[in-house]
Amino acid sequence: MSFPALRTPFLVMAGAFGLSACNPAGMDWDLRTANSLNTSEAARTATANRPQADARGVLSYPGYQVAVARRGDTVASVATRVGLAPQELASYNALTTGDPLREGEIVALPRRVAAATSDTGFGGTTAGTAAASGVDVTSIATTALDRASPAGGTAPAAQPATAGPEPVRHKVARGETAFIIARAYNVSAKSLADWNGLGPDLAVREGQYLIIPTAKGSAPADPVAVTTPPGSGSPTPEPPSSKQPLPAETPQKANEKPKETPPSPDMSKQRTASSAAQFAMPVQGSVIRGYAKKKNEGIDISAAAGTPVKVAAAGTVAAITMDTQQTPIIVVRHEGNLLTVYAGVDAIKVKKGDAVSRGQTIAAVRAGSPAFLHFEVRKGIESVDPMPYLQ
Repeated sequence: MSFPALRTPFLVMAGAFGLSACNPAGMDWDLRTANSLNTSEAARTATANRPQADARGVLSYPGYQVAVARRGDTVASVATRVGLAPQELASYNALTTGDPLREGEIVALPRRVAAATSDTGFGGTTAGTAAASGVDVTSIATTALDRASPAGGTAPAAQPATAGPEPVRHKVARGETAFIIARAYNVSAKSLADWNGLGPDLAVREGQYLIIPTAKGSAPADPVAVTTPPGSGSPTPEPPSSKQPLPAETPQKANEKPKETPPSPDMSKQRTASSAAQFAMPVQGSVIRGYAKKKNEGIDISAAAGTPVKVAAAGTVAAITMDTQQTPIIVVRHEGNLLTVYAGVDAIKVKKGDAVSRGQTIAAVRAGSPAFLHFEVRKGIESVDPMPYLQ
């Protein structure tokens, strides 16, 4: 016998509270109780706390933004506070403009809003900042596709990203419950409820957006215990230099040339025409839109959907993220404080932190009308014309 999808959460909750009645220690939120072993406490502590929102209640990540409701809020009041049309916000979250919101409830924003002018509430920390060069690669990736459209347009002001890893955003499908979603992502239903401001019944609705709690950092390893006989005292550690003295060394001065160093070959004489360019073309095709500072921060290269996208030069994958339309973006860091950005891609074959070599396939061109790859070159945070690097 089948039940309407709307009744499913209540049936699951009824069963869950029935289990709680048999367990004096309380309800096992992740439903893993077996042989009187209750793992609910471990599940409750497995994830970090939800980050603090900014002054307007907005949590910003490279791929999306959400708003946290305050006491007495409605969909319309949240929309007014963040600068969106109430009907637009309501429609995106499967709500009406007058629907009341619980304190702490998450509302997904249909598009990015400008940065708050007052204190952000989380210390202004920007996720994904490169320690070596101070370049915020996630903010570069987030706004890459905003400038990639052939129709042009001005990119919105970049919003500082909330500190910590970006949580997965899940859109509730018909028949799903909080327990089903929590189990699918291996988090506890209690953490899912805390992060999204769910009610006591943990009810969710079709079309609602939930953010999945992120895991805490791994705990430090316990020190290895040294067992000694009773009364013998603790052993004295042996100093590192006790076995043999350090060798006598005469360190070479920094400005001295090493002895017997062979002369460096002139590599410029060995370069061929194909290797003369600093960067290789990521895809073979015609440039349908050229570089224009503050209008198009890169070039658009026409290519058929599914065409392999190859990294322009050896480097390290600095960021992989998505824009608000869930379109992937890849940022690769190279020597000389250079970054390359690949937007409008699909079928990504690398992950953040991977070392990549020149010509290695990292993704494929995403289907579109027309299909094209948006390619940027940046010195630090400033975009530069890619063509001199490709010729």
